Amino acid sequence: MITFLLIAVLNGIFIGTARTINGQLSVSLGSFSASLWNHIVGFIFLTLVLLFSFGSDWQISELNNLPVWAYIGGVFGALFVAISSYVFPRIGAMKAAIFVIAGQMISAVLVDYINQGIVSGVYRIFGVLLILLGVYLSSKKMDIGKKKDNL
Repeated sequence: MITFLLIAVLNGIFIGTARTINGQLSVSLGSFSASLWNHIVGFIFLTLVLLFSFGSDWQISELNNLPVWAYIGGVFGALFVAISSYVFPRIGAMKAAIFVIAGQMISAVLVDYINQGIVSGVYRIFGVLLILLGVYLSSKKMDIGKKKDNL
């Protein structure tokens, strides 16, 4: 289990780094061009991984057996990259990441409820509220450590 948790943290590091790099690319090329290049490079990389992964049982014929709605994830992924490329350089990596995490938490609670009928427990709701509180607090300007003159 710890291996999967570490992989998830590493994935978070990759996502944060990629969003920052794509945000800078977006400043130069525009959001959708940056997203296009991101997906072209990603496609080439994953194609090479699949071609050179020995023992892989991946077959292109499997694509015909998938339901049409299964491809929506690709559309959402492309939108995520394009929107992140647009937003990150404008509001900063930290704020953007917090808002992305807040959206993921809220959607995860809704997806669990819709797909599995799982009503979120007190801890999950408290976790979502903490994320939303973090979003709120991160948007506030705080004058921590500054002395005010009382003359």
